[in-house]
Amino acid sequence: MKDLFIFNNIELILAATTAGLFIIQLLYYLVTYARPLKESKRNNTEKKEAQPAVSVIVYAKNESENLRRHLPSLLTQDYPEYEVIVVNDGSTDESDEVLKKLKNNNKHLYHTYIPEDVKYLSRKKLALTVGIKAAKHEILLFTEANCEPMSKNWISTMARNYNKETSIVLGFCAYGNHKLVAYDNLMSGLQYISSALTRHPYVGNGRNLSYKKDLFFAHKGYYKSLSLHAGDDDLFINESANGKNTRVEYTPESITEMAKIERFSMWKEMKVSRAATHRHYKGGALTFYRMESMSYFLFFLAVVAAIVLGIYGNWLLSVLAGLLYITRFAVKATILHKSAHLLQQKPVTGWLFFLELILPLFNLYVRIYRTFRGKNDYTFRLGNK
Repeated sequence: MKDLFIFNNIELILAATTAGLFIIQLLYYLVTYARPLKESKRNNTEKKEAQPAVSVIVYAKNESENLRRHLPSLLTQDYPEYEVIVVNDGSTDESDEVLKKLKNNNKHLYHTYIPEDVKYLSRKKLALTVGIKAAKHEILLFTEANCEPMSKNWISTMARNYNKETSIVLGFCAYGNHKLVAYDNLMSGLQYISSALTRHPYVGNGRNLSYKKDLFFAHKGYYKSLSLHAGDDDLFINESANGKNTRVEYTPESITEMAKIERFSMWKEMKVSRAATHRHYKGGALTFYRMESMSYFLFFLAVVAAIVLGIYGNWLLSVLAGLLYITRFAVKATILHKSAHLLQQKPVTGWLFFLELILPLFNLYVRIYRTFRGKNDYTFRLGNK
C-alpha cells in the first residue's frame, strides 16, 4: 500500500508551488498591506503652532444637492485662515443658486464658472487650473463636491505635514456603501499609502489631496496629460512626487468620505478613466501590485488542483493545500478588517472570499473594455480641426 506521507514527483511539485505562492501572498499582506497599520502606531506627527494659510479647491459639475449637503462641513473647519473655492464646471442644475446662498453667510467662499462651450480641453483639468490660479494661498487642498471631511480638523491635519521639504500631502477618501466599490477603494488606498510610507509615492486621490501652488506651476500644470480626460490627480502626482517631497496623512481626522454612488455604471466609468492613465505611470509600483493579484489567482488554482489531486491520491496534499488557503485568507481578512477601521471605512470581511475573486476579473474586463473605446480617453481626435 502506498505510504500516505510520501509525495510522488507531481504531488511534490504541486505542493512546492502552492507553498511558494502562499509565501508570496503572505509577504504582500504582512509587509506591504500591513504597513499603514504598523506605521500608524509609530506616527507621532504633531500639529505645528504655525498653521499655513490654505486654499481648498472643490470641483463640481451638476452637483447642487451634494454642494448643499457637503459644502457646509468645508466652510466650518476649525482652522484660522483658509478659503474655499468651488469651480462650477458648466453646471445646468441649481449649483449656482446654492453657491450664492452659501456665499451670503460665508465670506471665505468663492466660486467661479467654466462656460459649457469650452472645447478641445480636459474640462476638469481646465476647471482645476482656473481654481488654482484664483487661489490666494500657497497650500492647495483638493476634494470634490460629493465628498465631505469626517472632522472639523481635516484642514489642520493635512496642513500640519508641510515643512521646507514637503510639497505634496496624500490623504485618503473612504467609501462604505457598495461592497465591490468599497473593497476596491480600500485596496487602492492601502497601495498608495504603503508606497508613500516607503518613500516611493506613485499616485494620489483627488478627493483628498494637497500640494503647493508653486509645484503645480513648476511642472507646467497638467501640460503633460492635457490630451487625456483623466489624470488630474494620479498622473500629476506620479510625475511630481518623490521620496523627499511627499508625505501621507491617514489619521481619522484627516479622512474625507465619498457619498453613495447611485449607479454602478458611474463607478465603472471612473475605473475606465483611471485605466486610461495607468499606461502613462512611471516606475514599477503598478506592476508590483498587479503581481499580487496574479499570484493570488495562481495560488487559488494551485490550491484547487492540490485538493482535487489529493482526493484521488495522497489526502495529505489536500489537507496541506486547505490549511495554506485558510491561513492566507485569515491573514488577509484580519489585516483588511483592521485597515478598514483605521481608514474609517466599513469592513467587507464577510464578502472577502467573493470580492477578491471578482475584483481582479472586473479589472481585467475594464482593461479590455477600454481598448475598444480608447479614442474616448482623449479630449480630441488627431486630424480634427
